[in-house]
Amino acid sequence: MNTDPILSVIFFKSLSGREPVREWLKELDKDERKIIGEVIKLVQFRWPLGMPVVRKIDTGLWEVRIHLDKKNHIARVFFTVHAHEMILLHGFIKKSQKTPLKEINLARKRKIQYLREVK
Repeated sequence: MNTDPILSVIFFKSLSGREPVREWLKELDKDERKIIGEVIKLVQFRWPLGMPVVRKIDTGLWEVRIHLDKKNHIARVFFTVHAHEMILLHGFIKKSQKTPLKEINLARKRKIQYLREVK
């Protein structure tokens, strides 16, 4: 069995040099960061994955679905894949049944920006 990751994980970087997903992760407690990291690592080593771990949102845009605790504390991390890289675009704690459109649109915007920069 191959023990090399299928995807490399990188953080989206804004034009100003900020890494929003890394900053968001630093705001969470250690246990939450650990759980999120483990699920992202699962995606990194087992790509492509589907439900219940990964859900396709749009062309070239997926979300990692992460249950943080028994109180329905749920995190989502949006990502795109380009040249064997998993680019983490946006992360948030989900507070409603349906993923808010503003969160999806922010991830879409960052995906477009990232793809413009790498071409």
